[in-house]
Amino acid sequence: MPLPSFRLLQSGRGLSLLAAAVALAACSPAPAPQEPIRAVKVITVGASSFQSAPEFAGEVKARIESKLGFRVPGKLVRRQAELGQRVKAGQVLAQLDPQDLRLAADAARAQLAAAQTNRDLAAADFKRYVVLKDQNFISGAELERRETTLKSAQAQFDQAQAQLAAQRNQTGYATLVSDVAGVITGVEAEPGQVVASGAPVVRIAQDGPRDVVFSVPEDKIALVRAGTDVSVRVWSSERKLAGKVREVSASADPVTRTFQVKVSVDGLDAPALGSTVSVLPQSMSHAGATVIKLPTSALRQEGGATSVWVLDPKTLTLRAQPIQVATADGNEAVIGSGLQPGMLVVSAGVHVLSQGQKVTIYQDRLAPAAVAPAPASSATRP
Repeated sequence: MPLPSFRLLQSGRGLSLLAAAVALAACSPAPAPQEPIRAVKVITVGASSFQSAPEFAGEVKARIESKLGFRVPGKLVRRQAELGQRVKAGQVLAQLDPQDLRLAADAARAQLAAAQTNRDLAAADFKRYVVLKDQNFISGAELERRETTLKSAQAQFDQAQAQLAAQRNQTGYATLVSDVAGVITGVEAEPGQVVASGAPVVRIAQDGPRDVVFSVPEDKIALVRAGTDVSVRVWSSERKLAGKVREVSASADPVTRTFQVKVSVDGLDAPALGSTVSVLPQSMSHAGATVIKLPTSALRQEGGATSVWVLDPKTLTLRAQPIQVATADGNEAVIGSGLQPGMLVVSAGVHVLSQGQKVTIYQDRLAPAAVAPAPASSATRP
């Protein structure tokens, strides 16, 4: 029976080959799963109007604010002025110890008395020598010497009189008096302190015109000119005032690198000193201008450049489009160049996308579907 044995052998070999094929198939790596196509949110680029306007924080200050101090040195014994106090012209603000000044005035007074005595004596001598000269008892040269002595005594008297007047003024300078009406905005010396001549003791904001002071960065200062209109809004009451630029600083602040701008406002309607206001320069406003705006979530930074993902509607693939951002309008970026109306731009998730990637357009599942009108019933009541 050789034939059946041969067939059995062939069947065994076939099963072995089949088992080996199955084992090899199990050991080979499985094919990589295909990456799913991402759905992206897109917006259509279009022109829109610029809404916001540049605002700056400002502070209301007096147009003239003076630092008042004593014209003589001394020890401060009394300060009547307090921070925030309203004062009138001629009101006493502070006083120094006048004792040393009074002693100096007494000394000047004594010097004046001595000079007056010498002058009177020289005048009497000169009068006698005039009589003697008329009688030819003395020479003319002697009379001239007496006249010179009288002139010298008169000069010393005048000098002593001027010194006494100056010393009286010094004594009066021991009392600091306000020369204007205004509000005390600062106190820089306390009783018991020895102050130098001219050292500030109080600061006073004079009554009258008020200024709104704010700072402008150096890239915007060219748009601000003296005489341009400015809108001022008070934070506490939302009240708006009209003003004009009065002064623009000629140099930038060495620390902040900003330029100080002063806006004049009506003193009668001006807010209280130190109030915080919002300043809107009309020359810097672009409200109503037609621009292209994108949400900030659509922007991507790469290599120091700004770009967006633009979707090709035919192939549904992405490409990077470099753009220039001009400024901001609220929470949106104003695009200066790089985009045209009608382009489709990815608005979210830009950091997970790549060049040439194939995507689909995201459809909001919660968007209400259009409801077809119900067909009119043809049934009629019998």
